[in-house]
Amino acid sequence: MIEAPDLSLAALAPLLFVFGAACIGVLVEAFAPRDVRHPVQVAVALVGTGGGFVSTLVYAATQDLSAGGEITAAGALAVDKAGLFLQATVAGLATLAMLLFAERGLDPARSAFVAAAAVPAGSPRDRELATATRVQTEVYPLALFAVGGMMVFVTANDLLIMFVALEVLSLPLYLISGLARRRRLLSQEAAVKYFLLGAFASAFFLYGLALVYGATGTIRLGEIREAVGEDGGGTLVVLGLALLVVGLLFKASVAPFHSWTPDVYQGAPTPVTAFMAACTKVAAFGAILRLLYVAFGTEEWTWRPLIYGVAIVSMIVGAVLGLTQTDLKRMLAYSSIAHAGFLLTGVLGLGADGEGSGLAATMFYLLTYGLTTLGAFAVLTLVRDGDGEASHLSQWAGLAARSPLTAAVMGLFLLALAGIPLTAGFTGKFAVFRAAIEEGAWPLVLVAVLASAVAAFFYLRVIVLMYFSPPAADGPTVGVPGIPTTVVLAVTAAATLALGILPGAVLDLAERAAIFVG
Repeated sequence: MIEAPDLSLAALAPLLFVFGAACIGVLVEAFAPRDVRHPVQVAVALVGTGGGFVSTLVYAATQDLSAGGEITAAGALAVDKAGLFLQATVAGLATLAMLLFAERGLDPARSAFVAAAAVPAGSPRDRELATATRVQTEVYPLALFAVGGMMVFVTANDLLIMFVALEVLSLPLYLISGLARRRRLLSQEAAVKYFLLGAFASAFFLYGLALVYGATGTIRLGEIREAVGEDGGGTLVVLGLALLVVGLLFKASVAPFHSWTPDVYQGAPTPVTAFMAACTKVAAFGAILRLLYVAFGTEEWTWRPLIYGVAIVSMIVGAVLGLTQTDLKRMLAYSSIAHAGFLLTGVLGLGADGEGSGLAATMFYLLTYGLTTLGAFAVLTLVRDGDGEASHLSQWAGLAARSPLTAAVMGLFLLALAGIPLTAGFTGKFAVFRAAIEEGAWPLVLVAVLASAVAAFFYLRVIVLMYFSPPAADGPTVGVPGIPTTVVLAVTAAATLALGILPGAVLDLAERAAIFVG
């Protein structure tokens, strides 16, 4: 007799909201008339992501989490305090990203997404559809499936579920990266690169899974920890862990596994770039934290030197190569790579005994980085020329004279990314650096501070261009944001200031949530 698996509907409610909305979106694409699809899809997407966010908060507030959380779905998911914090972060950022998706759909001819993806780029039909009133609405269910995969990713309690979640979140991203209305060839090239390199990363993860299973006889994270603790590890475990981490570091855009990041950030539609930069980073680091702390936390030597070296490489590559960029989206891509290195300093802030503030600091940093990056890309969508977003640095010269408010908001986000005091970026960096120093990783923090100083140059360069350079005669136009983008900018700017000036409540929340079960 087959027993039904244990299921906690309350714990699974956030996933049910998101995946349910994604399935409804598929049905809308199949049966709804074309002229009503867009408003319906926007509403469904916002209900799905917003419902996932609210249900996560309700579950955390109403359930007894004194034991740290619960394991449900036949042991496949660990809905613990850290997982709930990360799920709420993903769902909240995704809700803001869906508003960016919807912005130009209100004016179909200015939509960020191609009207028909199957039309060859550069063909007469493609040129005709560039100004068509049709709107590509498949992006909403695809994005919702990606969000659902991310929320499973940060709560997966075994390696196989983690791999399935990795594929569920990745495959829709490969597709929507190639759906830019303008610069079609660049967008399609980005999607192909992302897909091919992502396939290699998935293969690394799957091979690492096989090696760890062969060495320990299990794929459950807690059982792996027990097996490694009893046997003291071995060659297969170390090799398997290395391959697993490579697969996750690729998704987190950590150097030297970052080669897809600049091309995809530049070629994808800007709302999709914002979505990936914010939400995928949270999901990838959530999985890294769970894998290292739950499955391999007892064997400090197996992963700390690896993370130490990768963090240094990522910070140096992101900071140095970011200096050479002339495209704002590529510059933000290398910024993302540098920030991945800073985040890894927080990963090192929790010792093998489970003590330390690294987990809380990293989760807080993920929240602040996601909000700031989402806001920066939201501003980028407003500055436009005939080819779409004006992303070349020279086009931002004198922007403060054209639109003082736009320049001020962008300056705030750039200062936050640089880690200037009284912004959320400074608080996040201070938290992860302090956690690393407490665990004795002060040489890594020294490298991080130097990399931050180098990276600050290319952020401040944009501010100097906006305020102290004369505007070009044929410069880009600054659009008036619609209600969706205005909401995104208001929320992200207010949060960037609030988390920089009064971060105590959220830092305390992250400290209380810094518990994994498994």
